[in-house]
Amino acid sequence: MTPSHSLDSIPQEVLEHIAYFTATVSFLGPPSALVPLLSTNRRIYAALALDRNPHIWARIFAYKFDLAAAVRRLGPARTTPLAIAEEFKKRCMVLRRVRAKTDTLAPIWELSSGHARHLSELLWTAYLMMLENDGRNERQLREYARMDNWLQTYLLDENGASLVRSTAKRDQWPVGNDERVSLAMWLFWMLLRPEEYMMDEAAFQSANCVLKLFALGAHHYSLCTPSWIDFHPPLNPKAGSLLTHFGMPLRLAHPAPASPAILAYLTLVNQLSVAWDTISYMKPPDPTLPAVVGACSTEWEAEWSRALAGVATPGAQERVFVPGSLDGYWEGLLWKLREHHLYYSADEDEDDSAGADPLVPGSPLLAYMPMGAQVQEGPNGLEVRAPGCTPVVYETWSRVPEKQRGKRRLRDVILTGEGHSAWGQFSLLGRVRPCDGHLCLSKDYVDGDRGRWLYRAYLIGNEHGNLSGRWRDTLSPPEVLGYEGCFMMSRRR
Repeated sequence: MTPSHSLDSIPQEVLEHIAYFTATVSFLGPPSALVPLLSTNRRIYAALALDRNPHIWARIFAYKFDLAAAVRRLGPARTTPLAIAEEFKKRCMVLRRVRAKTDTLAPIWELSSGHARHLSELLWTAYLMMLENDGRNERQLREYARMDNWLQTYLLDENGASLVRSTAKRDQWPVGNDERVSLAMWLFWMLLRPEEYMMDEAAFQSANCVLKLFALGAHHYSLCTPSWIDFHPPLNPKAGSLLTHFGMPLRLAHPAPASPAILAYLTLVNQLSVAWDTISYMKPPDPTLPAVVGACSTEWEAEWSRALAGVATPGAQERVFVPGSLDGYWEGLLWKLREHHLYYSADEDEDDSAGADPLVPGSPLLAYMPMGAQVQEGPNGLEVRAPGCTPVVYETWSRVPEKQRGKRRLRDVILTGEGHSAWGQFSLLGRVRPCDGHLCLSKDYVDGDRGRWLYRAYLIGNEHGNLSGRWRDTLSPPEVLGYEGCFMMSRRR
């Protein structure tokens, strides 16, 4: 009896077990060991083909990739075995393409439409894999596909297909809000291991050259999209990129590149030899690196929600900010922040009341607080009085009982705090923008003669997150480019 005939007599369930254990003999990479089995004869191919038996491919996916975050965010209806099998096929193709470094170089100064399309699909797939990462996805990208090496060539090489180095070499600024460069910058931060650059001077100089363009070029690379000027910016449901994710169309807005660029840039330059003991008022910045702490998918819930909220996806704005995520001590600069929340009442419809804020939005130069607003922290929370508005009491997060946290719909967040710098003690007051979690804080020195400064930032991550943003003067009108610098902060550990 031939081997082919022997396999023909094997029951379907046993054949599926053979296929599963053959595919999972190695964790990394596509299941290449399955190819000989699928090539045995037509009957076996038909029994195991992706379109006819998606269940076995969904099982293999769950072994090689993380699935929990996708089910949590998309729901069971969009993560069926067929959808998972389609996603598995796409990811295997992307991993092979990254490993081969097929798309990393562009010797000419522009990309063909086909090249740009392949890059967009590749980068979106890798970015979403990292947002869904619980350990497996990162291993596939780093250990099999060598994504960190791919990013080095793409972003840092003079002929890299990002066109950043080649554009800068011609004394021009790289495109300000390029989708592919933005996604690559986020992946660069998520996979960053600083020691690899500190041991290679050429790699460090290349990274420094690229990162500082996006970190320091505030006039060209906005911290947020849409503009920080509007507290309730208009959102376009037809904006963003239309992708295929788990076999279904999905529209997402890509993130801005400035936040991860600031984190990566300051992380690397702060590795250089600095006499921190001579700077008595500062602790050397010590950011939490996703690649080091092994950040799980819950770290990126807000980033996922921002991508949905950017194209006006219903319900996404509720999750762009994680209550309690800013409360506590932050260092790099020394801040102590307190969150104060305003909730929707049980019988209040969020959509109907969205246009009638109890506290009207103020100037962005006042951190969205109304002109003349007065705040008073007391045992019942934060009382806010603004001209022309009814007094409103916000609940202080630290005083909300554990059992009540996360059970009510959040409507508005005000931040208060204080800190100390070389210029003296200061107070902080500001607000979190509801559409994307962008926070804006007004910094006023207690002695009153140091002026007012504005700090704008995002929390990148959650439990292991870092604040990444820019400070600016408040004398320049908000629509005018002001005197700006960048900063990052991490939780006190």
